[in-house]
Amino acid sequence: MIMHGVGYGMGIWGILIMVLFWGLLIAGIAWLVKTAVVSGGGAGSNGGNAMDILERRFARGEITREEFKQMKKDLQS
Repeated sequence: MIMHGVGYGMGIWGILIMVLFWGLLIAGIAWLVKTAVVSGGGAGSNGGNAMDILERRFARGEITREEFKQMKKDLQS
Protein backbone atom coordinates (compact mmCIF):
# COMPACT_ATOMS: atom_id res chain seq x y z
CA MET A 1 0.00 0.00 0.00
CA ILE A 2 1.41 3.43 -1.00
CA MET A 3 1.01 6.34 1.41
CA HIS A 4 1.12 9.70 -0.30
CA GLY A 5 2.76 12.65 1.46
CA VAL A 6 4.14 10.78 4.42
CA GLY A 7 7.17 12.62 5.77
CA TYR A 8 6.63 15.76 3.74
CA GLY A 9 4.27 17.66 6.03
CA MET A 10 2.88 20.74 4.29
CA GLY A 11 5.22 20.57 1.38
CA ILE A 12 7.08 23.45 -0.20
CA TRP A 13 3.92 25.38 -1.14
CA GLY A 14 2.58 25.29 2.38
CA ILE A 15 5.85 26.62 3.75
CA LEU A 16 5.99 29.40 1.14
CA ILE A 17 2.41 30.44 1.87
CA MET A 18 3.11 30.47 5.61
CA VAL A 19 6.25 32.60 5.15
CA LEU A 20 4.35 34.98 2.87
CA PHE A 21 1.48 35.27 5.35
CA TRP A 22 3.73 36.05 8.33
CA GLY A 23 5.89 38.42 6.27
CA LEU A 24 2.84 40.41 5.16
CA LEU A 25 1.45 40.42 8.69
CA ILE A 26 4.70 41.76 10.17
CA ALA A 27 5.05 44.34 7.39
CA GLY A 28 1.47 45.49 7.98
CA ILE A 29 2.03 45.91 11.70
CA ALA A 30 5.26 47.83 11.06
CA TRP A 31 3.44 50.12 8.62
CA LEU A 32 0.65 50.78 11.14
CA VAL A 33 3.15 51.64 13.87
CA LYS A 34 5.09 53.93 11.55
CA THR A 35 1.91 55.69 10.44
CA ALA A 36 0.73 56.15 14.02
CA VAL A 37 4.09 57.58 15.13
CA VAL A 38 4.36 59.98 12.20
CA SER A 39 0.79 61.28 12.37
CA GLY A 40 0.23 61.18 16.11
CA GLY A 41 3.48 62.06 17.78
CA GLY A 42 6.85 63.63 17.44
CA ALA A 43 8.07 67.15 17.93
CA GLY A 44 6.63 68.50 14.69
CA SER A 45 3.15 67.08 15.11
CA ASN A 46 1.71 70.37 16.45
CA GLY A 47 2.42 71.90 13.09
CA GLY A 48 5.10 74.40 12.39
CA ASN A 49 8.59 75.33 13.33
CA ALA A 50 9.86 76.85 16.56
CA MET A 51 8.90 80.39 15.59
CA ASP A 52 5.32 79.37 14.80
CA ILE A 53 5.04 77.61 18.15
CA LEU A 54 6.48 80.64 19.93
CA GLU A 55 3.99 82.97 18.22
CA ARG A 56 1.08 80.69 19.15
CA ARG A 57 2.21 80.56 22.79
CA PHE A 58 2.40 84.36 22.88
CA ALA A 59 -1.01 84.70 21.24
CA ARG A 60 -2.55 82.34 23.83
CA GLY A 61 -1.01 84.36 26.64
CA GLU A 62 1.25 81.57 27.85
CA ILE A 63 4.30 83.86 27.79
CA THR A 64 4.79 87.59 28.32
CA ARG A 65 5.94 90.09 25.72
CA GLU A 66 9.41 90.19 27.27
CA GLU A 67 9.69 86.39 27.24
CA PHE A 68 8.49 86.38 23.63
CA LYS A 69 11.07 88.96 22.58
CA GLN A 70 13.91 87.13 24.36
CA MET A 71 12.93 83.72 22.93
CA LYS A 72 12.55 85.21 19.45
CA LYS A 73 16.01 86.77 19.76
CA ASP A 74 17.43 83.43 20.93
CA LEU A 75 15.88 81.62 17.96
CA GLN A 76 17.21 84.12 15.46
CA SER A 77 20.78 84.01 16.74
